[in-house]
This record gives sequence, C-alpha cells and structure tokens, in this order.
Amino acid sequence: MGNKVGRLVPWGLQAATAVLQALAEARGILFPWVAVFLAFGIGLWFSLGWEPGLLVYAGAAAVALLMAGFWRWGPEHGHPFAVAAGCIALGFLAAGARAHLVAAPVLEFRYYGPVQGRIIEIDRSQSDFLRLTLDQVVLDRVAPARTPQKVRVSLHGAQGFFAPDPGQVVMLTGMLGPPEGPVEPGGFDFQRMAWFDRLGAIGYTASPVLLLERPADGEQRINRWRTRLSNAIMAEVPGDAGAFSSGVMTGDRSGLSLEAVVDLRKSSLAHLLAISGMNMAFLTAFVFALVRYGLALLPVLALRLNSKKLAAVVALGVAWVYLQLSGANVATERAFVTVVVMLGAVLFDRRALSLRSVAISAVVLLLLQPESLLEPGFQMSFAATTALVAGFGALEGGVLHGRVPRWFLPVFTLVLSSLLAGLATAPYGAATFNRIADYGFFANLLTVPVMGAVVMPAGAIAALLAPIGLQDLPLWVMGRGSAWILWVSFWIAGMEGSVTAVPVPGPWVIPLITLGGLWLILWRGWLRGAGLVPMALALVLWAGVQRPDALISADGGLVGLMGPEGRAVSSPRGAGFAAKSWLEDDGDLAEQVDAAERAGFSGDKGARSFVLGPWRAVVLKGKAAAGAVPAACAGADLVVVAAEVAAPEGCEVIDQTLLSASGGLALWLTDEGSITLQPAFSAKRLWSPQGGQVAARSLPPPGQ
Repeated sequence: MGNKVGRLVPWGLQAATAVLQALAEARGILFPWVAVFLAFGIGLWFSLGWEPGLLVYAGAAAVALLMAGFWRWGPEHGHPFAVAAGCIALGFLAAGARAHLVAAPVLEFRYYGPVQGRIIEIDRSQSDFLRLTLDQVVLDRVAPARTPQKVRVSLHGAQGFFAPDPGQVVMLTGMLGPPEGPVEPGGFDFQRMAWFDRLGAIGYTASPVLLLERPADGEQRINRWRTRLSNAIMAEVPGDAGAFSSGVMTGDRSGLSLEAVVDLRKSSLAHLLAISGMNMAFLTAFVFALVRYGLALLPVLALRLNSKKLAAVVALGVAWVYLQLSGANVATERAFVTVVVMLGAVLFDRRALSLRSVAISAVVLLLLQPESLLEPGFQMSFAATTALVAGFGALEGGVLHGRVPRWFLPVFTLVLSSLLAGLATAPYGAATFNRIADYGFFANLLTVPVMGAVVMPAGAIAALLAPIGLQDLPLWVMGRGSAWILWVSFWIAGMEGSVTAVPVPGPWVIPLITLGGLWLILWRGWLRGAGLVPMALALVLWAGVQRPDALISADGGLVGLMGPEGRAVSSPRGAGFAAKSWLEDDGDLAEQVDAAERAGFSGDKGARSFVLGPWRAVVLKGKAAAGAVPAACAGADLVVVAAEVAAPEGCEVIDQTLLSASGGLALWLTDEGSITLQPAFSAKRLWSPQGGQVAARSLPPPGQ
C-alpha cells in the first residue's frame, strides 16, 4: 500500500506541474474564462433548492474578497485559480442581488373585477390574441402594496372600440392570477421569468377594453413613436410582408399572422424576426460601411478625418436609436451591449471581432442581467457568435487568404457562417423548442443574404429618407425582401419531414455540451480534444432520456399517460398549455385532440379511468367530482380529482389541496409496482413561495 501511495505522489506532482505550466503559457488568452466562471456561479445560485440567506451571501462575498487579495498579492502561478473562484462567488452574488432588486408584488389569489392601467406594450399571445401589458395598475379592493407593478392581459371576445396605443390609460373587467410555475418537474418556469420581468399577474378579458385617458404629452414617447412607425410600415407594405418588415424594424410583431409565425419556426427562420444580434449587426454594419466608404469618396474629408472611428461613432448612435425603437427588450439589449463592445474596440484601436470582445459582452450582460444565462436567446446568440469568431479566426491565416478565389469568397463565407452558426445553436434550439428544422441550413442560405443585403439596408434608407417623404421606394424594396423570406419559410415548412421532434434533455445535457464546446474553443494545446468527452457524454444522456410514466396538471383536470403510441391525455380540451408542453417535451408533434384519441383512457369525460402498472386509477372533474370520490375509491387504487376533498380511508387521492402546494406532478412507476410522485414546485425560491412544501414520495404497490 505504501509503495502505491509513493508512486502516486510523484505522478500527482507531475500532473499539477503540467497544469500550472499550461496555465502559465496561456497568459493573455485566459480572459474568456472569466465569463465561463461567472456563469458557473450564476448557475449555482439558480440551481439551489432553497433561498440563500444573509450568511450565505456574506460567505460568498468573503470568498470574492479573499480571492481578489490572493490575485493581488499571492504567488503568480495561483492567480488563475483565484480568478476562477472569485468569479464563481461574484456570479453567485450578482444573481442574488438581481433577484432581490427586481422584487415586486405578485398577485396571491385569483382576481375577477375591474382592472385599470397604462399600456406599455402591445403584442400577441401564442393563441394569437392581442395582448396588453399594463403598469400603474389599480385593482378593486386590493391595497397598493399588494398590487402588481405590471400585469398582462389577453383580449378575448369582441374588441375594436379603440386602437391600443402605448401611454393610454384603459379600464377592463378581467380575470387575473399569479404567473404559473412549471407544468412538470424541471419544465420551463414561467414564474421565474415573470419575477425578473416584474410581471405580477397574467390573465384575460372577454369584455370590451375602454379608454379612460389619452396619452399625456411626452408620456411613453418612444413606444408611441414605435407604434406609429410600425403602422406606417404596414400601411405602405400590406399583409404579412409589412408585418414582418415592421417586426424587424420596431419589434412590433402583433400584425403577423399565426400561420406565418409557425412557418418561420418550422423553417428555423424565427431568429430573423427577433430583434437580436443578427439584425443589430446587419444594421450597424450597413451604417458603418455607408459612413466610412461614403467619406472615402470625399478626399477633402477623408484626408482630415479618421473615417473608421467616425463611422463607429455614427453606427453606435444608430444602434442606440434602434435599441429604443425596438422596445429595448432583453434580446435587443444583449445585442446592443455586444455592438457597444465591438465598436468600442474600433474606437480604441483594438480588434473588434475576437473572443475577448465576445467575453467582455458576456461578462457585462451576466453581471447586469444574470437571469439571461437561462434564456435560450442568450445561449444561442453567444453560441453562434463564439463559434463564428473562433471558426473564422482559425481559418483567417490560411483558407481565407489565398486559398479561396476572391470571386468565391462571399459564397464560401455565407455557407461557412451558416454551417458554424447552425451547428453551434442546434442543441440549444432543440432543447428549448423540442424540434429540429431539418432544412433550416438550406432556408438560412436562401434568406440570410436577403436579410443582410436587402431588408435591413432598405429599412435604414427608408428611415433616413422619411423626413423628406422619399421612403416609398426603399419600403417597397424592404417589403419584397420580407415577402421572399416569408415565401421561403412557407415552402420549407411545407416540405415532408421539415421538422423532427426531440425529447427534452436532462438537466446535465446542455451544461455538458456548453462546457465541452468552450473547452474545444478556448483551450490551447493537445488537451483541447478533451472537450469532446463531455459533449459525447451529453449526447448519450440525451439519447437515453426517460420521460414520466404519467403526468398530472396543476389543476387536477388533466392526466397524461405514456403508452405505445406516445402520451395519451385524458381530455381533448382543458389545461391546454400543460398538454402542449408535455407532448413537446416527449418529442411528440401531436395536438391535444389527437393525443386524447390514443388508447389509455376509458369512461365518460367526468370520470376517466386508466391503468398504470398494477394501479387502477380514475380522473374526476366537473361539478360532481368531489361527490364522486367515495364511489371512485371503491373501485380504484388512485383517484385524481379537480377539487378539494377529504380522502376516504385506504384510498390514495391527489386533490387540489395537494396540487396547490406541489404544482403539476410526475408519476414514475418502479419495477416493484410502486409509484414515485415528483412535484413541479420542488424549490422554495423568491418567485415560487409555494415550492418545497411537498417533497417527492413513494406510494407502495396496491394492497401493501
């Protein structure tokens, strides 16, 4: 034993020495890892199953200060480890601080009655209803201290009594409730997203919305300007082409039909509609080139001015205006920060497109908005940008210089950029939307050049010429480019096999893919290939993902049972969002009505029976559900009821009392016949006060 230990010690010292030597040789290129370790700290904070207290934050602050001191006065070979630990602590602190700083009241009950508020945003819901976001909210018999700062209301029924405009104060009679949590364990947490958006209630109204006050002078000026510009574009360019043009210029996508939105998603072109990195890059690049090369045509100015820096300043101003015009949503803010960093590099004579610039952008965003780490937009945009910068950086000295004919270079660049961006974003898109657009690469090849060379430049020229009334021609050109993009999306989406559904990955899959990809890009030397190991492991875990045997919605009115045809649901209507999410997470493209026709359930709509292993179960709903529990328990081992009831002796009942504390439930059947109940509300956090009240538990097989 002693000999083995004696042999291991020198080997361990050699390995440690090799690591330290590699880090020493990497001095000057380690900065991108700052963003990575900040993300580690933020991810650690969000993964906690409990809300950290003051002592935890004090400990994290002490670690950050200690590591800063070590970095300043400690031995140089330990600096990378100090920076890594300090960044993890700093990320943890940033996430906690942000969560407390955005705290705002959340509606704690179901509310029906008058709602008054000021319109600050107009968009459309996933069901294609017009939707208003209101602030300065007033609710009947609700104290101001308990009134949400913002509410979002979908407009059902007959409307059209007024034209919604930001800044208007409106009154409506609506049904409101708190933002809902995940529909299953590990699912998308809308509660968390709403908390960071300070959205305290969501709901709908079936009654007409009434205008109480017109916008005051100067109120919501930018949003009103944005609305007028959007309406002007759609008036000049009718149909979905005008709505698409309006969307890419102002962020207002409320005029786009649901069919067009679905086609864009199926063809992997929805990113063109979102005002994010690509749109911002197209616009600023066009303005930068226009100013720089325009000045070059005037020798009297070109010889006296630094046209490159002047172009950067003008492009930066245009980017800021575009940020305001688009509504300053999170995706656009992220793109703006990236543009600021890159144009700032131009102003300070640094390389604009480098991994260091990308890392600086990520650091700024992670510190200002730590919750961005969990958003697919952040993940996909930085995955694409990092892959493009790294890929073209690796080829810059060889393939792109001299080995590719100049006439072929634009085509080569287009194909390579689409390939790199597509490969980099594919796992994040598949994990978020549970589908892969099989012809997305082809669709992007046909549309991205049009977006960059036609749509965005024409929009910028139209904005420049609008003050003198010459915007018609560039708007027509912009409309033709938008129509082409929509036609391609319609064509691709209609192809056989255009979409392949994939199941939702487990919690470790995306972190492993990200870590492996970053290691491949950021590390230097022969150990770079080690990044393939976590990526391969992630794909194995994804391929072997297991889905729950049964799922129960938070209202108790819907059950989804996994069967040979896929998941069958107990009802063709009701709990539609839960059913849609379950099927998508299964990697199933079926609609709820189709899933309700699958084998698995029997009986009338108020009492649907099903079998789960040795368990005989029944789902009760409707006005008579509570009274039917005793009779159901006489013939079943498990009863799910959409009401609050007292469970009879010897009967397992899942009722509204349990579901209010647990959220949706996942049921896992073991080989022995027992069932494990896993709650969706597993963590008690600021945004989910009901979490942690119900722990996962196991039900023994019937009769035991």
